[in-house]
Amino acid sequence: MSQTSAGPNIISFGCRLNAFEAEAMRELGRAKGLENAIIVNTCAVTGEAVRQAAQAIRRARRENPKARIIVTGCAAQTEPERFAGMPEVDHVIGNGEKLRAETFAAMAEGQFDRVRVASIAVVRETAGRLAGGFGLPRAFVQVQNGCDHRCTFCIIPFGRGPSRSVPAGDVVAQVRKLIEAGAVEIVLSGVDLTAYGADLPGAMTLGKLVRKLLTLLPELRRLRLSSIDQMEADPDLLRAIAEEERLMPHLHLSLQAGDDLILKRMKRRHSRADAVAFCETARRLRPDIVFGADLIAGFPTETEEMFGRSLALAEDCGLTYLHVFPFSPRPGTPAARMPQNPRTAVKERAFRLRAEGVRRRDLQLATQVGRKVEVMFEQTRLGRTPHYHEVETHPGTAGAIAQLTVTGYARGRLIGVAAA
Repeated sequence: MSQTSAGPNIISFGCRLNAFEAEAMRELGRAKGLENAIIVNTCAVTGEAVRQAAQAIRRARRENPKARIIVTGCAAQTEPERFAGMPEVDHVIGNGEKLRAETFAAMAEGQFDRVRVASIAVVRETAGRLAGGFGLPRAFVQVQNGCDHRCTFCIIPFGRGPSRSVPAGDVVAQVRKLIEAGAVEIVLSGVDLTAYGADLPGAMTLGKLVRKLLTLLPELRRLRLSSIDQMEADPDLLRAIAEEERLMPHLHLSLQAGDDLILKRMKRRHSRADAVAFCETARRLRPDIVFGADLIAGFPTETEEMFGRSLALAEDCGLTYLHVFPFSPRPGTPAARMPQNPRTAVKERAFRLRAEGVRRRDLQLATQVGRKVEVMFEQTRLGRTPHYHEVETHPGTAGAIAQLTVTGYARGRLIGVAAA
């Protein structure tokens, strides 16, 4: 959960895309004079995320009895009746409405419906109006929204709608503005980022967009990708991984499981062997590359043996960071109708996966001790290496890039001193 204070108060749950959109809503609300409002930007990826949003709404009302509470985001899109039924809520707006200036103007004037959630499935316009950034010196740019896949566990396509892309020229122009405003590192983000360009003319792909940005903007110091589906990685993206030093050597992969039958029941588009082969290929192209991954623990019908193959995938793919989701049945998805594992087993497997993630992260951090690394300062004493390792060090200026020597690590962070 993240929270901002300028303009309308924003409480945002879930992904980086939600965090970006929260910032965009804050700007829209401030521009339209929407004061004394609390916007709760919900996430629908798990039942726990929805529960936390409802809890935050009730707490916000207790602490701000006179504020206008506006609920939006993926859970508001998929379960509008749930939030409309909460007496604490003044407005429920869908994902298709939440980034429109006219929505905020109407609310500021008191001329907006209590509930306005249109079908997201019919949205076809590109996401160009959503391009932007926040958090300089690192800025996030949304280049894609929505998803055309139908994984059996996922409710997100029903919250985000079909895949649509920002035209490449608009992305280049926005990134240029962010660099001029002081951004040192740009992170390209989307719901299904590697689907970028399929709806655009000219056979555009994510790899072509990456090459275009790095070619047209030599002043761009660092470029990152938020998360990718490794099976959609196009040839230009692989070439960029191999050839472009300014594309950071860190990929976060949508793996989800390490057992072929579970992957099939998830309706994923890859096998276990495909995942391992992709990591081997990327590592051959860029020997120092590191990988994080999303993994689901306790998917319906998953046996202990099947789970063991997911646990072993971290080793086989050489993963250094695990983002673990205990399986949570989402109403309306096929996986919710499958035979479920006991919640105790789901939680226990998630615990073991997370422990493996911590172990592998620390093994990776240990390999950095004694090395000189390039660190971009995000805050006075904190920065990130190209491999996305967080570094605690001496005071520096946000946005500055410095060479540091790693002297150790603690609490998931490297410790660095000025390089000799």
